[in-house]
Amino acid sequence: MAEADPAITSGTVQTTSEKPKRKWSRIALMLIVPLALVGGSLAYWQSLQGKVSTDNAYVQQDMVSISAEVGGKIVEVLVAEGDMAAAGDLLFRIDPEPFRLQIAEADAAIASAQANVIALSNSPDLAGVDIAAAKEDIAFAQARFDRVKAIWERGFSTKENYDAAEHALQQARESLRQAEARQQEARARLATGPAVPGKNPQVAVAEAQRANAELSLARTEVRAPAPGRIAQADRLQLGQQVVPNLPVLTLVQGRTAYVEANFKETDLADMAVGQSAEIRFDAYPELVLKGHVASIGAGTGSEFSVLPAQNATGNWVKVTQRVPVRIAIDEESPRALIAGLSTEVTVFTAEPAKR
Repeated sequence: MAEADPAITSGTVQTTSEKPKRKWSRIALMLIVPLALVGGSLAYWQSLQGKVSTDNAYVQQDMVSISAEVGGKIVEVLVAEGDMAAAGDLLFRIDPEPFRLQIAEADAAIASAQANVIALSNSPDLAGVDIAAAKEDIAFAQARFDRVKAIWERGFSTKENYDAAEHALQQARESLRQAEARQQEARARLATGPAVPGKNPQVAVAEAQRANAELSLARTEVRAPAPGRIAQADRLQLGQQVVPNLPVLTLVQGRTAYVEANFKETDLADMAVGQSAEIRFDAYPELVLKGHVASIGAGTGSEFSVLPAQNATGNWVKVTQRVPVRIAIDEESPRALIAGLSTEVTVFTAEPAKR
């Protein structure tokens, strides 16, 4: 009987021993993959507990729209795009010459009013000269009328002489009334009212015009109301006509940077003012800043939109609303925080609110 080939016998044994190993490997793989998926899901779910995040968040900064309070031509520009300005720095100047002419015109009006006051003070109507003369004329006309009347009653004078004497007396009395009226008018022109006591109204009007012209002249120099960075300065061009109260540039106050994060309404259950937050920036992947919840909006974004949603319709579809949450930045940023930068905000709701 021939002996079995050792190689064949060995191969048979090896094949038989490898089958159980492969079977258990497949079983282990089938168990490990689902367990790994479940474990990973649990770990991910656990990592989300105690915090809420959103990438619908943007850097905001307080901005001031700069406009001129007077109109005119720009004659000087002292800032450029991106320049830093301190409070009170001169930004641009409007042609001051028209307002200097207004001041000169107001000075002339003041001088004219003062001269008019002097003339009224020296007026004979105010002194009562005509009144004294009118009283003398009345006395003379009265005496003449009395004589003519006595003679006429005795029959030694005509009715014509009597009427002439009576008419002269009436004219003298009328002259007195006119003189007294002119005196009252002169006093009224020199009188002062309760609004500007001790000052003639004409002089007060002229002085008010001058003060207004001086204010307009001062407003030809437009200065920065607060420190910040200049933006939209390309609208400032020499020779350009400025319209009053129409913004011509913007001042961005960099020190007031904060983040406005729009969280889903379902994320607000455990959120409170004072809770800590973490801010990441799309522009600076390596930058992470600490912050805290400064305030939670009083209404959803759609509620404050220009055209609020009207849900009283038959085809209404429920949409998860977003509420603006203001995140204050607690530390100085080593990189420039530009208004409008996209960020990702995480609020740690498991922590107690810090007041």
